Amino acid sequence: MDLVRVGALAEIPEGEMRAYDVPAGRVAIAHDEQRLFAFDDECPGAGCALSEGTFDDRTERVTCSSCESVFDAETGEPLEGSARDPLRLHAVREVDGWLEVSPYPAG
Repeated sequence: MDLVRVGALAEIPEGEMRAYDVPAGRVAIAHDEQRLFAFDDECPGAGCALSEGTFDDRTERVTCSSCESVFDAETGEPLEGSARDPLRLHAVREVDGWLEVSPYPAG
């Protein structure tokens, strides 16, 4: 699996998310205390940037700021709101303080 370095882990405080440009588009990365989650930055419900929404690191849920759809960050499944399609997930890891992400969705 090819991963690309997109930034430093320190750029994403715990409980927040940030978007990065990769060859196939934009990927949002969310950070909780012990895990990282990566998914397409485009909300499948409203088409807006999920990175402008919120990430609840206690429940591992992402909320779209536009349509208020709520997604499970681990599975990508929509839990609430108008979105019916799941998030497209990407592999992500931290190596020596740097974030590496798959430029293409898993599966």
